[in-house]
Amino acid sequence: MNLTHEFKNAWKNLKDEDINAVMSYSKEYMDFLDNGKTERRCVDEIIKKAKEQGYISLEEALKSNDIKAGSKIYANNKGKGVALFVIGQKEIEKGMKIVGSHIDSPRLDLKPFPLYEDGNLALLKTHYYGGIKKYQWTSIPLSMHGVVYTKDGNKVDINIGDDENDPVLYISDLLIHLAKDQMGKKLSEGITGEGLNVLIGHIPLKDEEKDSVKKSVLKLLNEKYNMTEEDFLTAEIEIVPAGKAREVGLDRSMIAAYGHDDRVCTFAGLKGIFEVENPEYTAVGLFVDKEEVGSMGNTGMQSRFFENIVGEIINSQGDYNDLKLRRSLANSKVLSADVTCGFDPNFPDVVDKRNAAFIGHGVVVAKYTGARGKSGCNDANAEFLSEIRTTFDGNDVTWQVGELGKVDQGGGGTIAYILANYGAEVVDCGVALLSMHAPMELASKVDCYETFKAYRGFLK
Repeated sequence: MNLTHEFKNAWKNLKDEDINAVMSYSKEYMDFLDNGKTERRCVDEIIKKAKEQGYISLEEALKSNDIKAGSKIYANNKGKGVALFVIGQKEIEKGMKIVGSHIDSPRLDLKPFPLYEDGNLALLKTHYYGGIKKYQWTSIPLSMHGVVYTKDGNKVDINIGDDENDPVLYISDLLIHLAKDQMGKKLSEGITGEGLNVLIGHIPLKDEEKDSVKKSVLKLLNEKYNMTEEDFLTAEIEIVPAGKAREVGLDRSMIAAYGHDDRVCTFAGLKGIFEVENPEYTAVGLFVDKEEVGSMGNTGMQSRFFENIVGEIINSQGDYNDLKLRRSLANSKVLSADVTCGFDPNFPDVVDKRNAAFIGHGVVVAKYTGARGKSGCNDANAEFLSEIRTTFDGNDVTWQVGELGKVDQGGGGTIAYILANYGAEVVDCGVALLSMHAPMELASKVDCYETFKAYRGFLK
């Protein structure tokens, strides 16, 4: 390419000790992925790590009435979102430095009446969550995670398929020998949403004539979790790919895993804020739910959770009023920490190569996202982009700019526009992926590490 400015290959900028840091960081990130298969499990991991770093809950902080510069606080949003704060030296109404990511990922959710029997098999009905290629979810090992409340009110955590001694679940596909009609359909129609039925059992319960395999599965669930079929009505159970994150390439340079979108940015933001001590402006790591379905609901970014927590902090420092809250949000600067599309040599035609992000060129700054005519996007201001460039260069961050594909090819969005609605300065900034939204996505280790450096430099 004959570009005015060609971005650097991040691997070539690394010294030997830097490569060791990349590999060590990646191992820790892979462990985070393996332990955080769902948004609830991510919150558990984030809070556990935050406590190890000296963070206390907002409830504890309010009770002690001792929120001051340097205080480290976490706020749990119903077990499905969390915000971390390091209180700054300046009053919070002067603004915050925020790195905001989402912890939900595309998956299959169980329907309220999921369990049935057909063809000597017990199956679970699902409803897919987020944008997926449905055919990718067949013929792969799957695991089941979630929360069930039994009739007597006891909470039960479901976790089947990710321990090496566990069985896995499975969605069948049609054998190629009989797939003439299926192969003639459009790719989007070969597997339907109603066809994503998960195989969960096969051995019938003895002395039962009707639904004996289904009853056998219910017996196993009752023995392990004390749950009944009726408990499915109020359960929150997710089907996700089974197995651990894996290194890719003979040089172990990449990571294949479920949930890079957007846990790769979540982990970078988490590690970044853990290195912040006594900042000038309050530093915030914001980890939200429901981005993949529009950020709605009381755990999504469009809820009032974040502004309510900021209001609580202002109130704890005395003399609360709504104007202070509005000022604190409007004066803030935000990295909307989300992934983007990396150039894939197998599919070069969907991107403008001169404006595409490349795997291995570091963290990606995306001035805008949206679809076609920038629909639904936040379009960052030149002034803020200039500030981000100075910050990244000053912190030895390898970075690039990129956009999400050709103009009329499709598009996507992030939580950026929601934070911008408060008046904050916001830009999208994260890791370029291959196979985004697939059950196993691909990320470069060096991009993961450079993204951590970018978020750390911004927050500090």
